[in-house]
Amino acid sequence: MTRIFSGIKPTGHLTLGNYLGALRRWVEVDQHQADALFSVVDLHALTVEHDPARVRRLSRQAATLMLAAGLDPERCTVFVQSHVDEHARLSYLLECTATDGELRRMIQYKEKSAQAQAAGQSVRLSLLTYPVLMAADILAYGTDEVPVGDDQTQHVELTRDLAVRFNQRHGHTFTVPKATHPAVAARVMDLQDPTSKMGKSHESGAGIVYLLDEADVVRKKIMRAVTDSGREVEYDREGRPGVANLLEMLAACEGGNPIELAGVYESYGALKKDTAEAVVELLRPVRERHAELAADPDYVDDVLRKGAERARAMARPRVDAAYRAIGLLPA
Repeated sequence: MTRIFSGIKPTGHLTLGNYLGALRRWVEVDQHQADALFSVVDLHALTVEHDPARVRRLSRQAATLMLAAGLDPERCTVFVQSHVDEHARLSYLLECTATDGELRRMIQYKEKSAQAQAAGQSVRLSLLTYPVLMAADILAYGTDEVPVGDDQTQHVELTRDLAVRFNQRHGHTFTVPKATHPAVAARVMDLQDPTSKMGKSHESGAGIVYLLDEADVVRKKIMRAVTDSGREVEYDREGRPGVANLLEMLAACEGGNPIELAGVYESYGALKKDTAEAVVELLRPVRERHAELAADPDYVDDVLRKGAERARAMARPRVDAAYRAIGLLPA
């Protein structure tokens, strides 16, 4: 069976973008068709300034929402990255395989380091090396496919390069994975800035639909979404990004085609109203299930403990083999 790995970073409250771009596919497709592992990748949240208590709180919330969305611990492995030591163990070996130039070419490093410097903050070394930790997350499990958004494709390509290079130097150890992308709404954009991704940690939440937003809040945000000049509803991602974003959200919620949906609407107002209602109904069962799980933290803890045990058992033999292959004495 094909093995997949994907994760969510607990740097902010999960959004509609996380759900449409990743979570729903995990629930509806991946956990049924593959040997799937889904992780709260909390170590990645340490690459920038952070509040430790907030990271712990958001890690639990992310795990609870993953289960609320429909991930079934009987079908897939749900766990927290820092609970499995093999991620950090393998990351160092891959740092010894990667080059400084490769990591400095990563687009997200360039963007986030520039943001940190502009804010008068120092740039942590982990911000440069975190794509290597991401590669370790993937390679530790013999992953075949990595479902990711468009912005993470470069990191999967680096993972592939590192796997090939390690195998050539030290003998075949790692499976070379490939990135996979959902067909619609792989990248949901900010409602107030439709040229930017709907991110968890944006300073203003006005353009972000969070999974735990109340229904009225969701409606208000979508009805206030930025559209474009002109009155005709057309699907044009480059020329009319605001309308295109709404059409893609509606299409993703209802299983339609954004180009075909554009022909149904004569006004932006009608499009916004239908999109808002579709999003509210899509998220209603997730919010309700989250409330149930949040009231039963022992169940969530048990799922994460068992998930970490299962993940550790899968990762350890491969990571131990990598340690031997690179020339380290066995313990």
